[in-house]
Amino acid sequence: MIRLLLTFLITLAFIGCSAEPDKVPKNTSSLRVLPVSEVEWEALNPARGDMSPKAGTLWGDRNGEVPTGFLAKFVDGFSSPPHIHNVTYRAVVIAGGIHNDDPEAVKMWMGNGSFWTQPKGETHITAAKGDTNIALVEIDQGPYLVRPPSQAFDSGERPVNVDASNIVWLSLPQAKTPVDAAHIAYLWGTFAGSEWNGSFLKFAPGFEGVLTSEGAVFHGVVIRGSMKYDSSQTGHLSPGSYFGAQGPTTLRIASSADQETIIYIRTNGPYQLQQSN
Repeated sequence: MIRLLLTFLITLAFIGCSAEPDKVPKNTSSLRVLPVSEVEWEALNPARGDMSPKAGTLWGDRNGEVPTGFLAKFVDGFSSPPHIHNVTYRAVVIAGGIHNDDPEAVKMWMGNGSFWTQPKGETHITAAKGDTNIALVEIDQGPYLVRPPSQAFDSGERPVNVDASNIVWLSLPQAKTPVDAAHIAYLWGTFAGSEWNGSFLKFAPGFEGVLTSEGAVFHGVVIRGSMKYDSSQTGHLSPGSYFGAQGPTTLRIASSADQETIIYIRTNGPYQLQQSN
């Protein structure tokens, strides 16, 4: 873990300083925004009929062969039968409580901001409790399929379950204020060159800044709180909302004044955060 954190600190290209609005470069790519209120829901596993969780695609196509991110919604008390998937997935809890583990494991309920991975071929169950239970799920390549335990296999990967209370947050140096206004949590991948990576960014209430991504692909999902992606916005994106772009992009972001905001970022290049005056 120490070596990973040292590597992260060396390779991550974050700058905590005052941004000059008139010198912020314009976006070099078209931004796509999908508020959670506009997500289209369908059955995640149609074979289960009314018992199936719901799925709402944010990017990609889980039935195709491309990288994909989607929201999974579960009813209170949901518990799947033991099963496997043909592909490995990563997931973040957005709302409610989610349990994902070996069928015989004691329930470990993960709340908002928790992160887990499910290796392909490994038998497991997924359960949920709460009035609203939503998770962000992402795969590097589809299709995303459900198979019976009789087809289980060992891929060599091992699962990760990290409760929100165990996420390691690193402060970003602030040039204009001694107060820590933004933090980052490394989740997976590397931040060198064009390698894929996933991370959390956390902003204090009322934070305003400029996020600049150099990657060829950028995906962002609001996990907690709410945020603006442009200073001209009148409203905020709530948890489960998506914003992303193809090619380098620059966003003026701001969190709501009364609560902290956490966003999940998936990209294949470095990105920088500058705090505004």
